Amino acid sequence: MIYFLSLLMLTSVINSQTSDITPELSRFRANKTIPAIIEKNVLTALSFYPELIDTTIHFVFKQAIKSSVMQAQPVFTSLLASRKQRAYRINISALFKLTHTAIPIHQLPDAIMIGWIGHELGHIMDYESRTNLDMVGFGLGYVFSPEYVKKVERIADTYAVNHGLGSYLIETKRFILDHAELPQAYKDKIARLYVSPEEITEQVRKLEAQKLEAQKKAL
Repeated sequence: MIYFLSLLMLTSVINSQTSDITPELSRFRANKTIPAIIEKNVLTALSFYPELIDTTIHFVFKQAIKSSVMQAQPVFTSLLASRKQRAYRINISALFKLTHTAIPIHQLPDAIMIGWIGHELGHIMDYESRTNLDMVGFGLGYVFSPEYVKKVERIADTYAVNHGLGSYLIETKRFILDHAELPQAYKDKIARLYVSPEEITEQVRKLEAQKLEAQKKAL
């Protein structure tokens, strides 16, 4: 009976998500595999990256991702083909693990999910600019060099900010760093390797100032 009620509630949430998807958002479904429960948030994040509209991306729930919540990576076999045929996966931990418990990832606030997914799409924008050989070097650098990790995480955030996701990124980073129930080791890792909310705020301010200056020159 409990299982049936849980299934019924999940079905209701999925139906609510899909019914809220506008025709404008629907066009970003092309070449994408997306779990229905997070489809609206994924499509919203994708809508900030029109360059990726034809890119093949699989959004995949995982039971666990070592030391991460989300992870963007190329599909290995697609690296054997031309860059135009490359496909990607964004692995998403099915559970958001806290110190003493865990909650389904789809229960996080929408803005947090959009910011997190938007950051991972920033990685894919970075991957799209790299040759297949560069991608092999990327994988090695990410595994063995913390300084390289800091560099590529900054690149992903820069793509996200430049595509209009700055406010979502700030909210996501503050959610992580200020969350009382997240393991301290995870928060320390985020603070050590990722761009801070304050720096993202400054990037957004500079970007808005540049846009305002460009508008003035255009008048």
